[in-house]
Amino acid sequence: MSDTARLACLKCGQANRVPAAKMDAGPKCAKCGEALMTGDVTAFDLRTHDKAMQFDELPLIVDYWAPWCGPCRTMAPEFAKAAKALHLKTRFAKIDTEQFPAISQRLQIRGIPLLIFYSHGQEVARLSGARPASDIVAFVRQHLT
Repeated sequence: MSDTARLACLKCGQANRVPAAKMDAGPKCAKCGEALMTGDVTAFDLRTHDKAMQFDELPLIVDYWAPWCGPCRTMAPEFAKAAKALHLKTRFAKIDTEQFPAISQRLQIRGIPLLIFYSHGQEVARLSGARPASDIVAFVRQHLT
């Protein structure tokens, strides 16, 4: 990692530069004050999703889900466990494909839950189906560079 990392706030979409040495010190968004590296899963909208894809230099794992999906609801706590386990290495977010159907069409999502690993705005890999936290962590570690 370089001296700074570019991160989009997963709440408001604001672009932020964070010194690498301060990544574990709880950096906050310059616009809204929201923590940038919480270790939690952040739900975001389509605009913020697109900003994060464009701007983030830290790997981002996104869960594409819907509230009516049983496997999605079953996997949610496992996804949160994986987010805690990989804190400071990646960020975890989720987007509701029912609320934002355009994302499913654009990314050609055929089934949910679906995890997509992004790095520097590029899709690196996909993992479909409900998975335990250990599988999610292994998937992410396999693709970290």
